Amino acid sequence: MPLKRLLSRVYSLRLALIFQVLVPLALLTAAATWIGVKALESSLEERLEEDVQLIARAIRLPVSHSLEEGEDEAVRQALESVFTIGRVYGAYVYDRDGQQVAAVGAVKPSLAERERLQGLAEEGRDTGEYELIKGQQVYSYFVPLLDTGGRISGLLQVTRRESDFADYVGEIQRQVVLGALLTTLIVSGLVLVGHRAAIGRHVSRLAESMSQVGRGDRQHRAREDGPRELRQLSWTFNEMLDSVQTAEQELLERTNREQALERELEHSKRLAALGRLSAGVAHELGTPLSVIDGQSQRGLRDPDLSPRAVKAFRRIRCEVDRMSQIVKQLLDFGRPSNGERRPLLLRDLVLRVVHAQQEAPAARDVHFEVAGSGDPHVKVFGHPIRLEQALGNLLQNAVHAVRSGHVRISWIETGESVALRVEDDGPGVDPEARARLFEPFYTTKPVGEGTGLGLAVVHGIAQEHGGEVRVEESAELGGACFVLQVPLANPDNTKE
Repeated sequence: MPLKRLLSRVYSLRLALIFQVLVPLALLTAAATWIGVKALESSLEERLEEDVQLIARAIRLPVSHSLEEGEDEAVRQALESVFTIGRVYGAYVYDRDGQQVAAVGAVKPSLAERERLQGLAEEGRDTGEYELIKGQQVYSYFVPLLDTGGRISGLLQVTRRESDFADYVGEIQRQVVLGALLTTLIVSGLVLVGHRAAIGRHVSRLAESMSQVGRGDRQHRAREDGPRELRQLSWTFNEMLDSVQTAEQELLERTNREQALERELEHSKRLAALGRLSAGVAHELGTPLSVIDGQSQRGLRDPDLSPRAVKAFRRIRCEVDRMSQIVKQLLDFGRPSNGERRPLLLRDLVLRVVHAQQEAPAARDVHFEVAGSGDPHVKVFGHPIRLEQALGNLLQNAVHAVRSGHVRISWIETGESVALRVEDDGPGVDPEARARLFEPFYTTKPVGEGTGLGLAVVHGIAQEHGGEVRVEESAELGGACFVLQVPLANPDNTKE
């Protein structure tokens, strides 16, 4: 696996925080600690040297006085007193010639050393230096001793081991480094825990939400909590999902509409072809049927016709009449809409169709209930003959389906159209037949009792008027309920 790809897989937000924040912070802390330790080391060294200088100056007067009086024992006691004041390596008193008078630490200077001490005494000033005494690196501080006359009478030397300086400074360094390390660890822990609480868990939750959506849960949405930036990120993620879902829904609806339009177009093409075929067949059948009907009428006028022949001719005329009705339906199905559309008073249109149906023998015992909307002046826009034909077909189907003889026709305005409802108290429509009710030549009636063109003609007329026809699942009368929806008359379509 390439190194770059491997790093991209393991390089997390936590590692970025460690390498880009905590590591530079630790290095900065280490650099600051080193600079601070060095400054502290120099300060402590100066302080320890000052301690030696203070000790030397503190015993300077008693040692000078005892040296002037020649009291060697008093000089020694004064030197020993330095060990009660602070930790020293040794204290020595020399005369003007560099000869050792008293010592705590018993160091006998060499000839070269005596000459250096004599020179220091003659200079008559305080001085400090690092030197090697008995294999020990020490800090020596020299103070000239003066008699009562102000003349130099000797030299005082107070020493302290350099290791005392180093040990003390080293202990301080260890404490400082340990404190810095502990502080760095505490700060790192607080930063990591704070990162987890403030950022990490929200980012992990958002990543889990993205994974859940990626697994197919398109309804899932990320929780919008945490800091403002992460809330904004979650909100943007949710908005993106909503936009994608909306786009998918719109695409699905558009696809469904296109498929419906394609099916409708294909259906319209089939209906058009079938209409042309039906019109041609009806035209070809019309003339022979007229001839047969005329010959039957002429035969019935023969006075010598036997009763059996009369019955046969009448049966022929009855069948010719039934075939003429079929031819008429075929012509209605294949005939395009002729004539100009105009505003029609809906109540008058309904009453004309109802009166026409009441004249039919099959509707002799049927009660027609007209229950329109409250406005008696509702107008629709359409072709009067075609609308009467469509409404008549619906009423005729209702008359054939009734049980108790009750048919209701009502209407209600729905926006820019009006919905006419034709209900009956018959057995209703079989759910399996609903999808095919408006197909040409499909009928639920027994063979010989229906052509299957009535509802197909209604469907075609509804489409001609920019409306629709549908069957509803339930009706108040308990039977079938067909709804014919046609446009209302308004100033816009009246101008057409």
